[in-house]
Amino acid sequence: MRDMKKTKMVFTAAVLVAILAGCIALDATLPSYHIAITVIKKATVYALVAVSMNLLNGFTGLFSLGQAGFMLLGAYAYGVLTIPVAKRESVYQYFDGGAIHFSLPEIFAGFLGDTVGKTVGMLAALLVGGLLAALMAYLIGLPVLRLKSDYLAIATLGFAEILKAFFQWNKLGPITNGSNLLKSYPYFEHATPYVLIAGVLIAVILLLINSTYGRAFKAIRDDEVAAEAMGINLAKHKRMAFVISSFFAGVGGGMMAMYSGTIAAAPFKSALTYEILLIVVIGGIGSITGSVIASFLYIVSSEWLLRGLDSGTFLGINAPSIFKNGFRMAVFSVIIMVIVLFFRKGIMGDRELPDLLDKRPKKAKKEAAK
Repeated sequence: MRDMKKTKMVFTAAVLVAILAGCIALDATLPSYHIAITVIKKATVYALVAVSMNLLNGFTGLFSLGQAGFMLLGAYAYGVLTIPVAKRESVYQYFDGGAIHFSLPEIFAGFLGDTVGKTVGMLAALLVGGLLAALMAYLIGLPVLRLKSDYLAIATLGFAEILKAFFQWNKLGPITNGSNLLKSYPYFEHATPYVLIAGVLIAVILLLINSTYGRAFKAIRDDEVAAEAMGINLAKHKRMAFVISSFFAGVGGGMMAMYSGTIAAAPFKSALTYEILLIVVIGGIGSITGSVIASFLYIVSSEWLLRGLDSGTFLGINAPSIFKNGFRMAVFSVIIMVIVLFFRKGIMGDRELPDLLDKRPKKAKKEAAK
């Protein structure tokens, strides 16, 4: 048993090192604007947000659809806090330069030097975005978490839509720039920083799931009455899961602002939450590894491999009369239907990466655990 556990740890570490080495190699050989680098950035962001949603929906059993709203908070916090002071006049041209006249990267650059200071300032802005999302989650969680199932989903979805409209309100323009874009803020050009940030945060979520708090979350998911009978404070742990999930979604929103280069409230609509939920279901509800794999498969397929179906040429076949704009999504929908039909519990089910080494059937594993 101990040897198997050690083997699983070595296997997981080897896979992670290989992924990081692959990203570094791609960054060294490909320009930052190459489609492969863009895909890795976006897939990494989606992976982090999908894992945060899985923590709530898959491991705690709370059906929330407010992910886009928390991502919006993180994105705007990052943009507002990192726009250089010299460029605020042009960005907030309709609001007299805006209400905020400082930039975190410039503040930290004054203490730590240009390169290190700007990097620390950017990471600090991501952290502030996550904390802002967590604070909002705590406040709305007080009344909303009294609801269950579909009612909770509707309430959180409504919150996200209200927040999107609120951020487009001109009265808030000196901070959010109203319905105009936020731009000219710093961002990481290469894919490796995105992979490192998301990797560390996903590892933190994994540690949380395997802790006593994680076991309490799973107990609530399986049976709330039994969990409460065992002494688990339902309100406290539900609120904790909701706040933690929202924190990571907020950081993911900040990272989305990084790779996109501009921020507007319009893209953070309910369809974005549905995309993340689809990734969680495809990967496997209750599997961190499944969410990560599904995120990369989803982004690679939709943003790269199937692009030719919209431009007239696909797999060397030139058929502009068939491969028209919109055909990509039709084919992609069929692929998703096939995956759902043949992998009803998702690609990974409730398994993680090290479980691939364990060839014993689940029944035998349960008997061994007993």
